[in-house]
Amino acid sequence: MVVVFRRIRERGYAVEAKRSDFPDLEMNPAPGYDQLIPHDLMHMVVEAQLGLSHAIFGQLAAGGDAGTFHPIFTEHETTREIARVRNRVKERGRKLLREGRDDCARSERATYICWQHWLSRSRSGDLKAVSQSMAPQAKQVRDVAREEELSALNDRKLVEICKHLDVLSSCWSSLKVGQSMAVRWPDLAVATDASSLLKR
Repeated sequence: MVVVFRRIRERGYAVEAKRSDFPDLEMNPAPGYDQLIPHDLMHMVVEAQLGLSHAIFGQLAAGGDAGTFHPIFTEHETTREIARVRNRVKERGRKLLREGRDDCARSERATYICWQHWLSRSRSGDLKAVSQSMAPQAKQVRDVAREEELSALNDRKLVEICKHLDVLSSCWSSLKVGQSMAVRWPDLAVATDASSLLKR
């Protein structure tokens, strides 16, 4: 699966999941715009690095809709075809959402911890201040996380996650409105052209 992150306006983005075995999906607009990195892209990195195969992006790769994505249709498809695809995707999506409840909650916790940690490494005083303001909430998140979650987020893993976030943030920050970047799940290979990643 290749996931395309597109800047659709000055402070807005859309996400498209291109899947070889299932219908392509999109979320447009997507929540959590950030100039540095979209919230969904941060989730993608964390889930891939922690092997959360039943969280948001694992569900998309398995044919679900993660509860927020919608099939993409062309003008040539009939009303009946559209309804059939929508129903099939929704049904599979509900099943995968139930199965992925724990991984999704773990993804939310880990993403917040990683976000706060990543900002704390910034050279920018403003971003360090944001990280400091997030620290109490990050501590609360750590306090409710299970022991195995925290051990998975060890120093070595945090360094790996931050390296990916640095690379993807650099790509994202350089995009103008109308431009996009593509990231392959789960290896996080990145390109400006989704078709180049789909061929590999």
